[in-house]
Amino acid sequence: MKAIIQGAESELEKHDGVWLPKDGSPCEITKLRDNKLFMVLNGKTYTAVLLELNRLEKELVIMLNGQKAHVKLKEPLDDLLHAMGLDNLTTQKVANIKAPMPGLVLEISVSVGDTVSKGDKVLVLEAMKMENIIKSSGDGIVARILVDKGQTVDKNDILIEFQ
Repeated sequence: MKAIIQGAESELEKHDGVWLPKDGSPCEITKLRDNKLFMVLNGKTYTAVLLELNRLEKELVIMLNGQKAHVKLKEPLDDLLHAMGLDNLTTQKVANIKAPMPGLVLEISVSVGDTVSKGDKVLVLEAMKMENIIKSSGDGIVARILVDKGQTVDKNDILIEFQ
C-alpha cells in the first residue's frame, strides 16, 4: 500500500497487523478509540486524530503535530487498475441536468466551459415559493446552458448539457 501524505509518497506493507515501509524503516499504526491514531515511525511516536474518512475514495484527513494532513491510500490493486486505464470507472460522468420540478430559474452558477464536480451548485430554481439549489450529479464540462435567468421551466426540461 502507498500512503500519500501532503503529496509525499511512502510505500507501506502490512505484516501481522503492522504497517511497515517497504524501505525497512520501522512503522506501526494503531487505531485507538475516539478517532485517534498512534503511530511509531523511525523511533518517533506520533498521535494523530482522524478528522475525516472517505472509504470510497480511500482518503483521510488527520491532525498531526497541530497540522492537518491529507492522506490518500493506494493499494497494489489501484496501481494495476491505473496501468490498465480502469481507475476512473467509479467517477460518474453527467450528460445533462433536468429540472426536477416546474419552476423559475433564479440564478445560474456556471458558464459554458466550466468544469463541474459531483455536488457542485449549478443553478437555483424557485418552485412553490421555495429556492431549490440544483447540484451536479456527476463530473463534467458545461457544453450548453439551455435556460436563462428569469425563465420558467417545466419538469424534466433540460437545463444544462455537459460534454
